[in-house]
Amino acid sequence: MNRGRGTAMVALRELPPVDRPREKLLARGPEALSDTELLALVLGNGTRGQDVLSVATGLLRTHGLRALPQVPLAELRQARGLGRAKACQLVAGFELARRCLLPEPDDPPAVRTPEDVYHLTREVHGAKKEHFLALYLNARNRVLKKETVAVGSLNANLVHPREVFQPAVGEAAASVVLVHNHPSGACEPSAEDLALTRRMAKAGQLMGIEVLDHVIVSHRGYVSLKERGHL
Repeated sequence: MNRGRGTAMVALRELPPVDRPREKLLARGPEALSDTELLALVLGNGTRGQDVLSVATGLLRTHGLRALPQVPLAELRQARGLGRAKACQLVAGFELARRCLLPEPDDPPAVRTPEDVYHLTREVHGAKKEHFLALYLNARNRVLKKETVAVGSLNANLVHPREVFQPAVGEAAASVVLVHNHPSGACEPSAEDLALTRRMAKAGQLMGIEVLDHVIVSHRGYVSLKERGHL
């Protein structure tokens, strides 16, 4: 809805300074402006005999706010009070807004919950051997890299902190999530799992790379050692 459209029926020069679009935005923020006032600010100024509020009002009456970004450049150039420069300015503004709303094409997945971890490690849920993986995350908890650290029965000799944290340093990771599967299907942590978790958490503290969680997965589900209070 075009809020405050009536303001545009008054010439800009006739408005008190406090009610002019730029001053209103500075004082009250963009939310306080009508569609007409916002469009007028984008256009900047009008032409001889037609101020910018009148130009903005005419555009919105002719095309409507939602349809305006779809109007071809050639048609906009013919609109009263626009011309080539302002039409290009308007089209560029709409295109920039469109690009801002596009999702990042290469934005990596985020890890917010143990369930996220579970979905990101589907390849080991039903594996017949134990796999120990590490998810290296940036400061926004997005995955920089997923790496299989070890395959086989997990023990202190097979999974060394060096093997876990060396890639973290290379990726400039802010944190790491540890994951391993239980081929039996039961996700309850063993004494060895808990000891390994404590060892990795202590190494992470020394490295300045937080171990956010250690998630045990299987085809039956998952268990988060953080949720269990072990981290």
